[in-house]
Amino acid sequence: MIDDYTQRHYPFEGCFNFRDIGGYPTIDGRKVRWGRYFRAGRQDRMTAADLARLEALGIRTQIDLRRPDEAEEQGPGPLVALGAAYHNIPVIPPGGTERLSALVGDTAISGRRYLGYLEFGPESWLRLFDILASAERHPVVLHCTAGKDRTGVSTAFLLAVLGVDRRWIEADYALTNLDVARQVDHLERTGALPEGVDREAMMRLAGIPVEAMRDFLDGVEARWGGPVEYLRSIGIGDATFDAVRRAFLDG
Repeated sequence: MIDDYTQRHYPFEGCFNFRDIGGYPTIDGRKVRWGRYFRAGRQDRMTAADLARLEALGIRTQIDLRRPDEAEEQGPGPLVALGAAYHNIPVIPPGGTERLSALVGDTAISGRRYLGYLEFGPESWLRLFDILASAERHPVVLHCTAGKDRTGVSTAFLLAVLGVDRRWIEADYALTNLDVARQVDHLERTGALPEGVDREAMMRLAGIPVEAMRDFLDGVEARWGGPVEYLRSIGIGDATFDAVRRAFLDG
């Protein structure tokens, strides 16, 4: 469905799943602006060759969805040194991993697990959309550790607010699997594969089941009527939605 992957994907040597969501069509005939919102994995392993290309993107805001302990262990990456404002908005709060596993019954990636993120309360999403609505804070990079689960759900919410059809939302999510082999190559080359995890297992861990986003969106629709309706239910209003659309849509 998406034939412009090479245009939207940034194959940094030390960062994976870094891509632009620009170009997606909306139901009212507009398009998402290029160069305004990048979704990504962790950036702390970027090489010297990566930094010049990163700096050229002019990113002004880094939204980090990792838990505070993840962010402390891995570090924020180079964007703060390049002048970007940094915001840590943990989708899974400290101690939340165990609670999430109790809620969903296992730790596997699934739409059910993604729905579990919403059980931690609205604060993360309220803060996220407050930042996205502020024009002076763009371009934005939003990321977690792998750039697929917490980043995928957050990006799905944004694309839904922008009026992008869910077929495109699901297709954007599935693009994560196109960068998995390159990521595992890097881990093997640098000796960073986790102990006891072979290449085949790492390929599974780094990828996503494409049905997970479909199941998540189905669940949000069944309970709240859809992503926008969920965001309304937690207190995000039309003024914020309108500001986000002005910031990220052409025309």
